[in-house]
Amino acid sequence: MQLFFLVCLLLLSPQGASPRRHHPREMRKKVKEPLVEATAAPSRRDFAFDLYRALASTTPGQNVFFSPLSISLSLAMLALGARSNTKTQILEGLGLDLQARSEDEVHHGFQQLLHELTQPREDLQLSLGNTLFIDRKLDIQDAFLSAIRTLYLADAFSTDFEDFVGAKKQINDYVAKQTKGKVVELLKHLDGTQVMVMVNYIFFKAKWEMSFSPEDTREHDFHVRPEASVRVPMMNREDQYLYFLDRNLSCMVLGLRYQGNATALFILPEEGKMRQVEEGLSEKTLRKWLKMFTKRQLDLYLPKFSIKGSYQLDKILPRLGISDVFTSHANLSAITSHSNIQVSEMVHKAVVEVDESGTKAAAATASIFLFRSVRIGVPTLMFNRPFLLLIVDGHSNILFAGKVVQP
Repeated sequence: MQLFFLVCLLLLSPQGASPRRHHPREMRKKVKEPLVEATAAPSRRDFAFDLYRALASTTPGQNVFFSPLSISLSLAMLALGARSNTKTQILEGLGLDLQARSEDEVHHGFQQLLHELTQPREDLQLSLGNTLFIDRKLDIQDAFLSAIRTLYLADAFSTDFEDFVGAKKQINDYVAKQTKGKVVELLKHLDGTQVMVMVNYIFFKAKWEMSFSPEDTREHDFHVRPEASVRVPMMNREDQYLYFLDRNLSCMVLGLRYQGNATALFILPEEGKMRQVEEGLSEKTLRKWLKMFTKRQLDLYLPKFSIKGSYQLDKILPRLGISDVFTSHANLSAITSHSNIQVSEMVHKAVVEVDESGTKAAAATASIFLFRSVRIGVPTLMFNRPFLLLIVDGHSNILFAGKVVQP
């Protein structure tokens, strides 16, 4: 009997507010207040960057997008049901220091984080959820089910996996509903051997604190590689932006705030320095960027883009030391008394859409083949080659991370 877990992240859709004009004054000063507070996440953020490097290495030259938060939550729930070396691998892979805090404290930390992130906010939608689809024949441990519901706010549904067509429809319909129809047919196949599917989803939608006007969007070249370029709609706005030039890593970092206390960080490496920047990503680096941001007047050009990420984490996580749970060595005896179960597949999917208005219709803005002239004396920052993206919440938890190679 196999135990099948599906981990799925759904949609990020930064939504621009209604267009409005700004008349900024020239200004460059250090941001006195920290951009974000100290993180509330129980695990270290280097897990996010370790996982980014693992994902990027498997898809060289391609877009990358995923949610470290979604994957961390899913692995933490797995740890609740694991024992022995299987549990140790998961917790150590997450970077959790069990010398500094107990496992109970770790799970209660995730519980607190979930409660904080799911609080209603004005102008920002952030929905997190965990759901178990459990076969009627599976003798699941009451303690595990109670802990999942209490600590991770999970729902549980009875599912007949022998009717694998009906089970697939039940799960896919649920996912489509939770993602407002953005992710459909997530499960490609079931064969009746599965006994449980675990789904984690995250939905993020926010308005820019200062929106872009569609009237200022023009087509520009985006250099996918030094020798190849594509035409993309490039948003443009002159304004004051959070900015930091990291000379050590040879990159520029731009911070764009959302309404509702979240921030997007766009990282533009110097020509030929992408690998150097990727290798230098760490919790320490992120903290430095957030601390060192200054406000600077810039004429910003940022492409509208929509990218997706789809990953078989059962093939990726062993690189971070999490391997037993996907093999016959798995010890998941805290979930069920059945001894012959393992995680047969772990799927993670993510979508991000960035434009002026946050709607699909707006992405079809007509191209106008005229460039607006640049005002004299205002530096231009143009994201016209591959760049990195981080979305952080008000506690500096990394909700999403990625690389835009081709918008």
